Amino acid sequence: MSDITFGDVEVTRVEEMHGPVGMTPDVFFPDSTKEEWDEHRSVLVPEFLNADTDICEVAVQTWVLRSEGRTILIDTGVGNHKERPYAPSWGHLELDFLGNLARAGIRPAEVDIVVNTHLHVDHVGWNTRLEGQSWVPTFPNATYLMPKADFEFWNPANNPKIAGGVNQNVFEDSVAPVYAAGQVTLWESSHTIDSNLRLQSAPGHTPGSSIVMLASGSDRAVFAGDLLHSPFQVMRPDHNSCFCEDADAARATRREILGWAADNNALVLPAHFAGHGALEVARDADSFDIKRWASLDRL
Repeated sequence: MSDITFGDVEVTRVEEMHGPVGMTPDVFFPDSTKEEWDEHRSVLVPEFLNADTDICEVAVQTWVLRSEGRTILIDTGVGNHKERPYAPSWGHLELDFLGNLARAGIRPAEVDIVVNTHLHVDHVGWNTRLEGQSWVPTFPNATYLMPKADFEFWNPANNPKIAGGVNQNVFEDSVAPVYAAGQVTLWESSHTIDSNLRLQSAPGHTPGSSIVMLASGSDRAVFAGDLLHSPFQVMRPDHNSCFCEDADAARATRREILGWAADNNALVLPAHFAGHGALEVARDADSFDIKRWASLDRL
């Protein structure tokens, strides 16, 4: 299955890349233990954990939504030709992401809305493309929806600590050009996209991290951004990734949204799940469990 329909909304999974993230579980999730990972190994191997190398597996992908006659992209991956000195595996890429979009029937000029759930390096890269020596909006007719808190936090003029980290250069090449083009709408707390879709603040991973809530007819779904990087965090929701800015807020947000999904039979679609793209969850005492997987083919 390459797409799924929720009420009046059609969803397609378009992948930029997938494979090893270069980190073992104890590095990716610093507070976790080997015993915890071993307990859930049957769920995690091979799609989310390589049994031979013990390296976590992830995907970088975009969710394409067609709702009320508009085409909406949720997150835009790493991008091509970017200078990433502190994330070298993501620097100077030449990937066929736009070809993958085309195979999903999407041309850049036809995109109406781009949602950046937050402004990390692997969520904003295809906001722009290199034209000569300049970064220009990849989606020239789109409105880019960005959380104001992240726009302010990741602006190097406000946060000198960005230099020397994985987000170095990201604001300059993937955020500022679309803002300068007048295509950015900054939002706070919540933002209604249409009658089916709503952005909601989900802070912790970053100050402005957000999710997209879908309610159409009787169907419910949540595009969870980086609320989860691995199914391990469903069973162990108090474990954050090493990239979470506010540990306590990230745990609280994760529990809140997983609880909502369990209580509403909502499908959860994280940004980075390799293998199966989506899942339903159920409450399990003080934690959660995987109720079922929904597999969407990668385009």
